[in-house]
Amino acid sequence: MTLGWLGIARLGLVQAALGSVVVLTTSTLNRVMVVELALPALLPGFLVAMHYLVQVARPRMGHGSDVGGRRTPWIVGGMAVLACGGVLAALATAWMASNRPAGIALAVVAFLMIGLGVSASGTSLLVMLAKRVAEGRRAAAATIVWVMMIAGFAITAGVAGHWLDPYSPTRMVAVSAVVSTLAMLVTLAALFRLEPSVGAQEAPRGELAAPAPRPAFRAALAEVWSEPTARHFTIFVFVSMLAFSAQDLILEPFAGSVFGLTPGASTQLSGLQHGGVLLGMLTVAFAGSSGTRLGSLRGWTVGGCVASALALLGLAAAGLLGPGWPLRATVFMLGVANGAFSIGAIASMMRLASVGRHAREGVRMGLWGGAQAVAFGLGGLLGTAASDLARFLIGSPGVAYAAVFLFEALTFLVAAWLAWRIGGEPAVASRPRSRAGSDVLVATMEHR
Repeated sequence: MTLGWLGIARLGLVQAALGSVVVLTTSTLNRVMVVELALPALLPGFLVAMHYLVQVARPRMGHGSDVGGRRTPWIVGGMAVLACGGVLAALATAWMASNRPAGIALAVVAFLMIGLGVSASGTSLLVMLAKRVAEGRRAAAATIVWVMMIAGFAITAGVAGHWLDPYSPTRMVAVSAVVSTLAMLVTLAALFRLEPSVGAQEAPRGELAAPAPRPAFRAALAEVWSEPTARHFTIFVFVSMLAFSAQDLILEPFAGSVFGLTPGASTQLSGLQHGGVLLGMLTVAFAGSSGTRLGSLRGWTVGGCVASALALLGLAAAGLLGPGWPLRATVFMLGVANGAFSIGAIASMMRLASVGRHAREGVRMGLWGGAQAVAFGLGGLLGTAASDLARFLIGSPGVAYAAVFLFEALTFLVAAWLAWRIGGEPAVASRPRSRAGSDVLVATMEHR
């Protein structure tokens, strides 16, 4: 019943397909609205934030897959909604050139579909990984899936960018339609016979068990929220992802205004950070593999948060000291720390999805995914707003950015404390009733 490396790679293809549709809507269409159509940057910012906000529906999507017992229909259905939303978003952007109100209205519908599609497919994909990947492979599996998603971003951006020139609205819609169609076909091929039917799946721990009760969504969500581990991990995900995303939109402006980097040089700096993220991911995947076992998932998560805080303190010092500070080394260190923390957190999420009441994995994963999405939406907004406010109050750009980076470092330290607390608390998991009707309590979480 567990997935081998080929099965994990097939799920990685699905994640790459998901990313290929999303990257066109959040980057290419963003640029077209602002540059070619001369619309305010607030419009694409609002649309992207809305696609994050609607992902509060993730727990409901996860509950639906829990009730059905299979994740494949939700992944395929979510990808279909996402693909249609991607094409509609391109059509809406093209329509804005001739009928701005109608195009904006269609774009709102399209981005809502994108958010719902990502919620359904992404949540169920993570649950399938959590339930069907052996414990010793989870860190490596998380790395494979996320690296393939990043590869989907890069390949789609490069190939689609080539075919978008010379730009025309018709060409943009055609490229979007081709990308969405290929993403759908890749998803169908990757998931073909990957998940067994409901009747073929074994009862937990090989026992013969009665069908698990199927409560209403509100009851299931209340049950999960009453579990200390699930509740505390939700708070950790929100706080850590808020700190993670808050620096994303201000790093390049900081490099330009304080260090005088050109747009090309600041883009290269961002690429250096992403290279560090990849190195951090691969390091945790190697350390957490079955044959290595260097440290625990909790240790890598906590350590990644602390290291991220130290790197942000370095950026705060860079704002105060100016061009004499080793900016590239600090940004690379931030990337490595972010990558280590991310994979540690994702692998922990996969492990904790089954800790608690049986048959609620989808609700737990949806709850954590919803917290992550809301944090991402708020993080970019708060990071940019805080930097603008600090510059208005302080006057000096370097000192203003330093204040924002200091706040983000403190947020990462709070996230590290939350992660340490989760790893140290007992978590009780329950199984469904056996034939004798007795409740069986599962042992506390392992400290690996």
